[in-house]
This record gives sequence, C-alpha cells and structure tokens, in this order.
Amino acid sequence: MSTKQGSIGVTTENIFPVIKKFLYSDHEIFLRELVSNAIDATQKLKTLASFGEFKGELGDMKVTVTVDKEKGTLTVSDHGIGMTADDIDKYINQIAFSGAEEFVNKYKDSANSIIGHFGLGFYSAFMVAKKVEIVSLSYKEGAEAVRWECDGSPVYNMGPAEKAERGTDIILYIDDDDKEFLEQARIDTLLKKYCRFLPVPVESAGKVINSTEPTWTKKPADLTDEDYRNFYHELYPGQEDPLFWIHLNVDYPFTLTGILFFPKIKNNLDIRKDRIQLYCNQVYVTDSVEGVVPEFMMLLQGVIDSPDIPLNVSRSYLQSDTAVKKISGYITKKVAERLDNIFKNDRQDFEKKWDDIKVFIEYGMLTDQKFCDAAMKFTLLRDTEGKYFTLEEYRTLVEANQTDKEGNVVYLYSTDPIAQYNYIKQAQDMGYNVLLMDGQLDSHFIGLLESKLEKTRFTRVDSDIASNLIPKDDKKESGLSAEQVDVYTTLFRSQVAKVDKAEFFVTFEKLDNNANPVLITQNEYMRRMKEMAAMQPGMSFYGEMPDSYNIIVNTGSDIIKGITDKADAELMPAVKPMTDAIAKADEELRALHSKEKTDSADKDADSKQEQHLEETMAHERREREKAVSEFASKQPLVKQVIDLALLANGLLKGAELSDFISRSISLLK
Repeated sequence: MSTKQGSIGVTTENIFPVIKKFLYSDHEIFLRELVSNAIDATQKLKTLASFGEFKGELGDMKVTVTVDKEKGTLTVSDHGIGMTADDIDKYINQIAFSGAEEFVNKYKDSANSIIGHFGLGFYSAFMVAKKVEIVSLSYKEGAEAVRWECDGSPVYNMGPAEKAERGTDIILYIDDDDKEFLEQARIDTLLKKYCRFLPVPVESAGKVINSTEPTWTKKPADLTDEDYRNFYHELYPGQEDPLFWIHLNVDYPFTLTGILFFPKIKNNLDIRKDRIQLYCNQVYVTDSVEGVVPEFMMLLQGVIDSPDIPLNVSRSYLQSDTAVKKISGYITKKVAERLDNIFKNDRQDFEKKWDDIKVFIEYGMLTDQKFCDAAMKFTLLRDTEGKYFTLEEYRTLVEANQTDKEGNVVYLYSTDPIAQYNYIKQAQDMGYNVLLMDGQLDSHFIGLLESKLEKTRFTRVDSDIASNLIPKDDKKESGLSAEQVDVYTTLFRSQVAKVDKAEFFVTFEKLDNNANPVLITQNEYMRRMKEMAAMQPGMSFYGEMPDSYNIIVNTGSDIIKGITDKADAELMPAVKPMTDAIAKADEELRALHSKEKTDSADKDADSKQEQHLEETMAHERREREKAVSEFASKQPLVKQVIDLALLANGLLKGAELSDFISRSISLLK
C-alpha cells in the first residue's frame, strides 16, 4: 500500500476547534466513546463468526487501555473486526454532514450536540489529544495493516503499518492541557464509571475492570434474592439492604431492561438526580435520568438499560419525545404493579416496610396521576395504636361513628402523639380513632385524599375540643352574658404568656366539669397553610403569618366557675361605670348613624359628636381593660390554668415556665 495524504471530508477547517470548544465541559467522555467503538468492533466480529462469515480463531477478545506517561500516550486496543484503508476512508475520513457553516450555526449554542448523530464518536479524541494515530488490521483475508494519523487539522496521512494481530489501536498523544489523562488512577476511575458493565472484558493496568454479565442482563428466574442484594451493594457500597426491587424486562414496543431498588427512605425526602444510572447496551450514559423516569422515582436507585431511548449526540443528555414518555409510563406502571403484588402476596411484610416507603408512594401520588390512581388500592393509613388500614378499610372502620351532621366522614389525625397525647386520649374516650400523619409530605397528602375520597374531611386532633372535632349538633352556649364575655375575655387574655409569632383568641364554652378548665387548640386552616408554605416558596405569605391559637375557657369547670364568681363579686361592680359609659356612648353613636342629615351644619356637628363618642368609648375600654388586667394579675389561679394549657401544648418556655413552677409550689403550700 502506498502512502496517502488527504483532507478529511469536511467543508471547513473549523471542525476540530468546534469539537474542542463545544464539548470541553464534558471532555472526559472521549474515553467512553473510544472504548465503546472498540467494544462494537469486537461484537461485530463475534457476530460474523456466529454466522460463519469469519472462520478464524477469535482468540482473546478483550479491550485494553494502556497509559504510557513517558511517551505521553493513551492507547485503546481491541482484537475486533479491524479496518482496511477503504474502511478508514469511509468511516474516518468522511464526516457525514452537509455544510460546515450550517453545522456550526445550528449547533454552536449547544454544548453537547456534536458527537454521535454525525458519526463523530472517534473525533472526541481530539478534545484531549494533539495528535491521534490509528493502527489497524482487518479480519478480511489478505488484508494489509494500515496507519492513519492526524494532528487536529483536516489534513491526515495514511499508509502501510506493521501489525501482526487483527484489530485496532487508537493512540492518543495527550495535549499539554489534559495531562490528567496520563494518570493511571484517573483513567481507572473513568473506566469504572463508564465501562464497568460492558459486555467485553476491558483491561487496564493488567486488571479487568468490568463485569461482562451484569445482573440486569440475566433472567429473573435465574437470580436469587442474594444476587439482587449483592448487585445493589456493588452499585452502592456501604448502604443498607434495599427493601425490595423491580426487575424490568421488555422487548416491545421498545427494548428496556434494568433493576430498580427501593432503599430505606423514611421521612428524609432526598430528591437526588444521581440515584438511577442509565446505560445503552451496557455502556454508561448518565445518572441524570429526569426525562426517562418520573420525578418521584428519583427516590429509587438502580439501573435502566435501553438502546431505544433517544439521546443527543453526546449520549449525555436525554431528549424529550414520545418514546421517552412511553418508557416513563411503562416504568411507572411496573412499579405500581410490583407494589400491588407485594401488598397482595405478603401484606404483613408490606406493612413492616410501609413506614420506609411511605414518602415515596405519597410523593408519587402527589406528582403522577396514573400512579396515584393505581396506588389508591395499596396505600395504607396507620393509626396511633400502630394498626394499618387500606383507604377502604379505614372508611369502613370510622364511618358510623365519625360522620358529622353535614354527612362528612371526619378522619382525625395526630402529627405528634407525645405532644398531642391529651387530645388523642380525649378523642379516643369518645370512641374516635386517630391516625398518625407525621410524614414530611403528609400535610400535602391530606389535601390529596380530601380531593380523592368522597365527602371526607381531615381534622387534626388538637384543632378543637374533642366534642367539637366531629360536630353532630350545635355547640352548647357558654351561659355568659355579652358583658361577661367582654370582661372575661380581657381577664384571661391579659394573663397569656408572650409566645413568639403567635396570636391567641379567647372563647368560652360550657363543657363537662371533668374536662380541663382551659384548652388550647390551633386553627386547622391556618396551620395547614403554614405547613404547606414551609415546602412551597410560593406560599411564603402564609409562612410569615403568626400561628393562630384558640384559648377555650370551660365555663362548666368548677375551677373556672370559682374564678368567674369572684370576678362577678369584686370586678364587675368596679368596672360597671365604665361598661355603662361604653354602652351609653355606643347607643348614642348608633342613633347618630341612623339620623338623617339635612344640611352641612348638621353634618359638621354630628361628625364632631361621633368623633367625641368614639374617643369616649375607646377611653372607657382602655380604662376597663386596665382595671380588669390589674384584677387578673392578683388572681394567681387565672394565670395558673392558662399556663397549664400552654404547657400541655409545649408553648410555655423560658422565664414563663420558671414562673409557673414557682407559682405551682406556692399554690401547693
């Protein structure tokens, strides 16, 4: 063969600078591309041999990666199909695209849009090499070895070479800026990342770095649970055993294999983008699989392998199209089916694992409608006694006793069974069941269930007194006059300890004498909004609002009756003149508001009188509030019953708690 010099078939000399510039951020993938090409050449020869088109000895079919730091070279060698001079002309010297100007204009803004679609996998070598040589001997009978070299310009040299064995050597003379690729440790790291499961042995520094038959390529019937667990630990060393797994295997209408593992998640919602690895015919592509699996499955771990997932030319970023959507839908369906089968076949085991997979299932139901519909069958609710129920079972359990006067089935729940113990006990004493909803997503999940379950309402167990949680008739009157309500509201509110970012509203209700004299509940709507705001930045308005609490004074309590009797005897007479003045001014003000004003003089006079009456009322209210607060401050029992309620809700802290303890000791003497 004569020596030949020529120009690579491009219409501009800018192709190599373009490759270097636009792929530099991902330049390590050159090694994957070259090793993948070597694997392809090896597999092609095996295929030819299987069809009888190659009758020679296959021999050692491994791919070898060799670092020569002294010479500054990195070599990828195979014993595959090899190339003739004509093959190199066809596959190397002709780059298949039309106009370079059109090419550069079209892809200049894409950092990862060159290698692959245009047959440029080999040319990724020029991202790190100042010169590349190819030495190849074809498998064809009588073939001559050929050498090709290029220094990164469109000019190449090709001529005869000395090569005794069939196959191809790609020799990279590493650029001065990329000397890291002459470090054996760096190369081994990249090979383990990209090539650890390739179907042909890949040798580096005398060691084979890959497993040629990874677990996902085998039949599920041939694998044991221990095989799956071992593979999981191979992928994720140092982690606990997975809860269970799903072996994917489909060949129509697309090809897809893989294994997805359920790790222990608990309540730590850790949405990471590197849990699932994507492979294409056992070649590692990426661990950013957002386009292939639904977002909620980012909580899973494992491997997906498919030659049918359309990749852009760098093989590193997924394109969104109908094929991907079909694959995503299939994976969602298989995951739901697997969970349903586990639930049906071994419910006891499913219940044991529920707390670990609950956040995954809830996240899936909140973000994927199809998964939500399927999961309604196996979603579990857990009550404060540790018992598990399906949605259907739980409704059957509570429907008779927990339906309110509007016909809504009320699901009571607790978020902290220790802090809310008293409320849970009071609800249970009334025959109610209380769910435990303490998960990170439960505030959102409750809203989902309310929208999915007909005539269903969730109410936190501490949002009201037990008798009001499931209203079956009208509330009982407090038995107080309007004047008493005004005075007693100030009496009790004046003694509430200051709690950061909290507002308290005093109400009165006649409950059983055995009930606590004062109870504190939290507004259900505002509490939910604040919990959701904590996870959704767009709801920060609610997050900035103070917590809203209701102080319910039990007028049926003997303790409260003792306080109010004393107030009636000593306080009410003292504030009566102020109360009368307020009532008189209010009556005159209403009369002025209803009076017809005929001329401007009347209007001006009336306006001044209205202002005077409003100021009088405000003054008298301030004076009355001052008198009531002074009286309350001398009644340690008022402060005591309020602090007891605050303490029961974890709201009494610091100096206020210390004062409560001192006061309690004094009252015991």
